Amino acid sequence: MQFRKDINGLRAMAVIAVVLFHFNDNWMPGGFAGVDVFFVISGFLMTSIIFTGIKKETFSTIKFYVARANRIIPALAFLCFVLVIFGWFYLTPTDYKTLGKHVGSSVGFLSNFIYWREAGYFDVDSHRKWLLHTWSLSVEWQFYILYPLLLVGLSKCLSLKSIKVTLLLATVFGYLLCIYATYRWPDPAYYLLHARAWEMMVGGLAYLYSFNLSDGRKKGIEWLGLALIILSYVFISKANFWPGYLAIFPVLGAFLLIQAQRNDSVFTGNRIFQALGKWSYSIYLWHWPLVVAIGYFSLSRHYLFLGLLLSVVLGWASYHFIERRRFRSDIYRPAQLIKCKPIYFTFGVGLLGSVILATQGFIKQSPIEYQKLVTDTRPSPQRDSCHIHSYQSPDEACEYFGKNVTWATFGDSHTVEIAYALARKLKPYGQGIKHFSFSGCKPAYQDRESTPCAKWYNDAVDYIIEDEGIRNVVFNHRFTQQLMGGNADHYPAHQQYTETDEVRELTSHIDKLILLFAAKKDNVYVFYPVPELPKDIHQLMGDKLRRGASLDNIVGTDTQWYEHRNAYMIQHFDNANYPANVHLLKPQDMFCDPENCYAVKEGTALYFDEDHPSVAGAKKLVELIELN
Repeated sequence: MQFRKDINGLRAMAVIAVVLFHFNDNWMPGGFAGVDVFFVISGFLMTSIIFTGIKKETFSTIKFYVARANRIIPALAFLCFVLVIFGWFYLTPTDYKTLGKHVGSSVGFLSNFIYWREAGYFDVDSHRKWLLHTWSLSVEWQFYILYPLLLVGLSKCLSLKSIKVTLLLATVFGYLLCIYATYRWPDPAYYLLHARAWEMMVGGLAYLYSFNLSDGRKKGIEWLGLALIILSYVFISKANFWPGYLAIFPVLGAFLLIQAQRNDSVFTGNRIFQALGKWSYSIYLWHWPLVVAIGYFSLSRHYLFLGLLLSVVLGWASYHFIERRRFRSDIYRPAQLIKCKPIYFTFGVGLLGSVILATQGFIKQSPIEYQKLVTDTRPSPQRDSCHIHSYQSPDEACEYFGKNVTWATFGDSHTVEIAYALARKLKPYGQGIKHFSFSGCKPAYQDRESTPCAKWYNDAVDYIIEDEGIRNVVFNHRFTQQLMGGNADHYPAHQQYTETDEVRELTSHIDKLILLFAAKKDNVYVFYPVPELPKDIHQLMGDKLRRGASLDNIVGTDTQWYEHRNAYMIQHFDNANYPANVHLLKPQDMFCDPENCYAVKEGTALYFDEDHPSVAGAKKLVELIELN
């Protein structure tokens, strides 16, 4: 195919958007849609290669795979190798272990599955995942594996015209599946191929159904495509479900720009866009680790501009010294793959990542005190199996550890470790608990919304009330965040909160539920808000470790900030007129002193991330529950 300056310029538009969004999402709120533009471009180019080969009866699947490996792997493997070396000197063992896992999954093109599985409450902060951006490369590679096999298979039994129609129908189906999956299963829809394949297939349709346009109409089509892409970058934001139905706008914009075929366009054909387009893959690879570095080392915002400059410089260097190297491509049979050097890069760097993961980031080289704290920072072993993220019938809720189930724990994800620690405390008495927790579910008893959360909430409360064996209920939520919003990210700045009608309504739901439990059960235990941390606990521990400071006590926030942040709920519970069998418990008594609230207190790590108590922290919280 003749070199398409317009497509190269479109690459520049995509990488500029992604880079600006990642360095500061206020600069380009919808810049993440640049990835979707990349997918369209990739689908167009791959379809042109495959169909040209099929028509000429010269297409080799093995050669196609080798060409993709030669194009993608060397620059990616080099980036991963540099991060492995960098991590040895600058990362804590915990973060180095995570990097090792991500390195292995990235060069193995499975990182999208890893990041999907990590999404949610086990997720370390995305700005501490040095290779998070490789999820899109994994999606593309998986498409490259399956797509030629599909087309070659179809060519054996269908005419080219029939294949084109089949792909058109498959693309429409894929878009509808994407919409459904985005709202039904948002995390897998974002990261996995099944919700992204249609975007690459749209690129394929741009090749298969090429428009025959006059020069005047080409310009109009180009400007319409540009408008759709730019409007997507500006008006779509991370607040929108993505990809979903909105993804049609940047995807259609890229489709139209490709169809316009304006190689002489001032917009896509200018020298700056042509240069950035050539370097776009390497710029994409290098920009994200720079974004992570700025946050990881708590650098000032001025470094954002240096990061932008370095992204381009490193992208240029990677393009000239790595991407432009030519590797053997005359490989047509599986036996010849031994001559494909990028495969060795994959295995070599993947092995390094595996060793780092297996040794837990070489944690044995770190101080014993740090190793002990890392052991403390673990979530409940019941979290994966017992904590739910979508509706589940309450009668399927977990029970542990005693057969005589007289306790129930109820709330959101901040109840999970409390449930486990309480169950361990009850075990010697032969009593067990039933565990009810729904991720991010607000206190919504008798809420009229027909959401999975509201339905589960009402059904679970009814189940607990009707179960005569359950005599004690522990009730906990991340109350302030769910009612008022916000978190500790901006500590020590104080955020201002407004008592809205919704806040008052949710508070009434809380009171109604507590009173109902109190009327039907022997004891109700309600926790005041648990203190939050300004950073993930591993980051706070790592900061101390790098400075050689004591790890015995690590401050999260000052106590005054905690009280200001949670003033609404503290005042509400302080002034509540609940029955005598309602016991209000203050985590502040266990996690704070008059001056500070701690991430690590007296050698015990109290959290496993920035707001969920660890099992060790939850053990201290349940000390507040006095067993009769």
